Amino acid sequence: MAVLEDEHAPTVPVVLLGSTGSIGTQAREVIEAHRGRFDVIGVSAGGASITELAVQIVALNPTYVGVARDVREELASAVAAMGGTCPEVFVGENASVEVVCASVEHAAQLYPHATTVVLNGITGGVGLSSTLAALRCGARLALANKESLVVGGALVKNAMHVPGQIVPVDSEHSAIAQALASGVHERGLTSPVVSGRSEVADLVLTASGGPFRGRRRDQLRGVRAQQALAHPTWQMGPVVTINSSTLINKGLELIEAHLLFDVAPEHIVATVHPQSIVHSMVTWCDGATTLQASPPDMRLPIALGLTWPERLREVETPLTWESASQWTFEPVDNDTFPAIDLARFAVAASATHPAVLNAANEVLVDAFIAGEVPWLAIVDTVSAVVHEHEGVVDPSLEDIVAAQRWADQRARELVRAGQWKDM
Repeated sequence: MAVLEDEHAPTVPVVLLGSTGSIGTQAREVIEAHRGRFDVIGVSAGGASITELAVQIVALNPTYVGVARDVREELASAVAAMGGTCPEVFVGENASVEVVCASVEHAAQLYPHATTVVLNGITGGVGLSSTLAALRCGARLALANKESLVVGGALVKNAMHVPGQIVPVDSEHSAIAQALASGVHERGLTSPVVSGRSEVADLVLTASGGPFRGRRRDQLRGVRAQQALAHPTWQMGPVVTINSSTLINKGLELIEAHLLFDVAPEHIVATVHPQSIVHSMVTWCDGATTLQASPPDMRLPIALGLTWPERLREVETPLTWESASQWTFEPVDNDTFPAIDLARFAVAASATHPAVLNAANEVLVDAFIAGEVPWLAIVDTVSAVVHEHEGVVDPSLEDIVAAQRWADQRARELVRAGQWKDM
């Protein structure tokens, strides 16, 4: 991979989706630290963080803004109070899609020789429509919204114009992409989605273990949201942090890795690495293993997602070797944390089972945070919904939407009817 030199770097047109969330705010830090490299054409957000969105509008000067809720008056007032002018604002559930389409078209006029990068940092399966829009518009998709790939599966892959149009931003999949690129570089393959998979023996996903690493199931009765949100190494949004505590996130990442890199699920394994320094690994057919290591900072994979395959300078302070350190790896306790095995079942069952898993999990995470269900009920209930589902072999978008709607409804029914005395 090359280093992107300041004086020679072309401007990269960018669209930030989920701009006020954890990924979006860190992306803004990367962009502001490398002014002149990027032109943010559009941003979108849910609308819960008006002040942060106004700050982004003033700082990044986008041409288009999308907000899921109609907060145009409050947003305009907040921007005006900061001395700025509010640009064109799209409102509603399709606002992010409208921002993508308008921004890519506008960027093509401003930068005819550049490819627009759409960073999808939206949380949850709701990000699927934006993922599909970005791909169909011909943008490069820097994908932090793993759920849209898990939910959309073949639909997302079929929407790709060219190989490598999706660049993963999850730290684990970014690590695998970098390892794969290093392994096939001599054949000129720089795409993170490679065709040289016959040389790959296994993909190894590393997991921090979350806040409950080392505990047995009977030690996890009665844990509260505050405990599950206390991640030991990463600063993330609440949904991702709860998913990390149950290891559902690792199950979703297994499905994502299978789809991104075309590696069979049985050749995707997980290991617990509490230091969160090694972000994932590739084991090759000859027995060698290539790993990517760096501080646990999402700005690194975000920056690489924005400029792939080049690297920006000085995104993060590198690891140092002057003092002793220890990296440890432990097997996953699948009895206490069965989410990874559940993901394996889902991806093998049908093309709609992963969408059901994700939709049910979103309901259960919300219910847990609201104090409606205990922590142990999250994966147990998701598993019940997944095993009830009758899958569709070759689903259309309508089939996927229907499966998600059914899973949402069924999960809510189980939450309302739940008996949690022993959890």
